[in-house]
Formats: sequence, structure tokens, C-alpha cells
Amino acid sequence: MFVLLQQVRSLDPVANVDRITDVLIEDGIIRAFAPSEIPPDTQIQPCAGKILAPGLIDLYSHSGEPGFEERETLASIEQAAIAGGFTQLNLLPDTNPAIDNPASVTQIRTKSPKINCWGALTLGTEGQQMTELAELAAAGIIGFTDGKALPNLTLIRRALEYLHPIQKPVALWACDPGLAGKGVIRQGANSMRFGLPGVPTMAESAPLSALLECIAEIGTPVHLMRISTARGVELIRDAKSRGVPVTASTTWLHLLLDTDAVGTYDPNLRLDPPLGNKHDRDALIQAVQDGIIDAIAVDHTPYTYEEKTVAFGEAPPGAIGLELALPLLWSNLVESGRWSALTLWQSLTTRSAQCLNQSFQSKDLILFAPNEKWTVDHSNLRSLSTNTSWLNHSITGRVLEIFNTEALA
Repeated sequence: MFVLLQQVRSLDPVANVDRITDVLIEDGIIRAFAPSEIPPDTQIQPCAGKILAPGLIDLYSHSGEPGFEERETLASIEQAAIAGGFTQLNLLPDTNPAIDNPASVTQIRTKSPKINCWGALTLGTEGQQMTELAELAAAGIIGFTDGKALPNLTLIRRALEYLHPIQKPVALWACDPGLAGKGVIRQGANSMRFGLPGVPTMAESAPLSALLECIAEIGTPVHLMRISTARGVELIRDAKSRGVPVTASTTWLHLLLDTDAVGTYDPNLRLDPPLGNKHDRDALIQAVQDGIIDAIAVDHTPYTYEEKTVAFGEAPPGAIGLELALPLLWSNLVESGRWSALTLWQSLTTRSAQCLNQSFQSKDLILFAPNEKWTVDHSNLRSLSTNTSWLNHSITGRVLEIFNTEALA
């Protein structure tokens, strides 16, 4: 059966093209853009206001399975990713047991062939002893990270030296747990007003400075995860200007919210790193626009209702986001005029691929309806967990379908 998507807005983040066109589809497979001939009995689907663009890449997110299947299974996180338009999902290795050996990689890839895994840098992601890096690389991991803070600079230096010839992506999070202490909110006026212990900016900037020195000296390319402060942006801008081989990402929530939102004491806004102050958020938004921050990660972190329904300071850090990131980023940053549509899409596709040392070749296109309203609740979410501050709220923007492009190759 043929379907013609009529007057759909097509985004091409590779060619940097944003245009209105007709698209011919047969049984879910795209046959032609701006077709010269339309087969008889083709179903016409008016698509004015809808967007056809490549499927998104999520750099890093957490699965519950193995170990915490009540939070999320491999099946449910894959369904959540697809529902949110993410056709490439890269799972962090901090499962139980951790993804720190070839057998654990094989187990996940066998069960969910479309899901990619990061391999752990250290055994059990405990930050003490390096894994068998070469064996993990041969097992087909996407790259190496613990997804946690690694305060041991000696271990980081040795890992970067070992990994230099392996040429797999390395992702590190600049965070000093000692400096962060028991803080649960970014230090500033709001932390004092809300009576919550603050995390100083230096908890990110100090370890980030040290990391950048190591990377500049050793030369192994590194992806810097979860940048959350204006000072972090300054340090990365300076490092890139000096040719230090780094890429960087922030999370979608750090672009949408700042410490003002924490005044609700919603435990779903307890994040690590914590939400920044307003100037941090503004700096991150501009840094994505300028390419200093290369990509946006979802960092989907599911928890059960019981785990999150506690006082703000006692809640485990993290929130879900695979199904929410695209519509909320679009409505808050594209509709508002802060970014172009292509800036958003590039930060979730082509620039994400660059962070993974990949050339971007998407075989899937998603049809996104930016004006479609829906309610975030148990019945509409594919994720098993609902730890989000948008629960039971109406939001605008939804992925309708995914189409394959192999026929165009």
C-alpha cells in the first residue's frame, strides 16, 4: 500500500536542509522524496505542520535490567526509546551485574540486538581496577565509561594510555564527590532560600580542569558527560580552542530547568549533577547553539514509585526522559525561537554520532507531530517507571511513526 505524506516538513541535519516536500511511502518504507509519479490508489496523508527527520541518538541512559527489572527491562526501555524517536540507544554499564566483561555484553545484545552497550572502565563500575579493555572492545561495545565519577586520576591516566590504540570512545564525568559532599542542589541563592545543601560549581570545574590536563597530555579523545555549569562551558571552550581532543554533552533537563524549579521539592528533580542556576542553564543553551556542547543526552534513569516517593534530599538522583525529551526540547527551545529546528536535530543526531566516533547514516526517519497534545501518565508511557515531574501533565509533541529508508540506498 502506498501513502503520500503531503507537504511534510523534512529536516536533513547532514545537508543542513529544512524544506517542505511530499514523500512517497510503501508499507513503511520510503520510496521517494518529491516523487514525479504517484501510483494509483495512493492514500494521501496531509502532513502540514508535521516533521519528517532522522531517528535520534541517545548517548547514554540507564537500564534496570539486569538486576532491577522492576524499574525497567530491556524490552521496556527499547519501547520507550522508539516512542520518543530514539532509534539508537546506548546503555550505561552500571547494571547488576555490571557490563564489565564480554559475557555480559553478549547477554544484552542477544536479548536486545538493537541496543548498544557501553563497557565498564572498571570492574563493577567501582572505580578501583580496570576491566580487560581489549576483550570488552572486541565484544562489540560502543565505548568505555563507568557512568560515574572517577576521582582517581592515576587510574584515569592509565586507562587513557591503554585506550589510545584501541580507538573506542571514552566517556568521563567530571565530578568530585568530596567537593559535592551531601549537596542536592546547585549552590546559590536558591539553595539558601530552599534550605537545601548546595553543590558548589567547583565540584564540576575542579575535576574537569584536571581531566582536560590529562587529555591534553595523553592525546586520547574523550567525551565529557553531564556538563552542567557555565564554568564547565568556559573550560571546554578554552580546551577546544587549544585543540584538546574532547567532545561534550549536557542532559536535556539541564537545558529546560534550573534551580527555580526545585522550589516545588519534587523528588523527580533530584538529579546528579543537580540542576544549575539560571546563568548555568543560559550558558548551556548557548553552548549547544555554538557547538561548544556537542550533543544532548537523555540520561534516562528509571526508579520505582516507592524509591522516589521520599523527601527531596533522600531521593535517589535521576529521572526518566526518553519519551519526553524531544517534545519538551522542541516546545521550549525551538518554538520559543532560541534554537532552529536543525540545531536541535543536529545535537541529537549528527553531533551525537561524532561523539561516538561514528559517521551518521540513519536508516530510520521519524514522523513527529510537534502540535499533538498528550498526557504523561501510566497508560501513555512505555517506560515501566514514571519518575518525571511532568507526570499527569499535558505536553505538546509526539512521535507518530518510524519509516525505513533502505529503499533509497
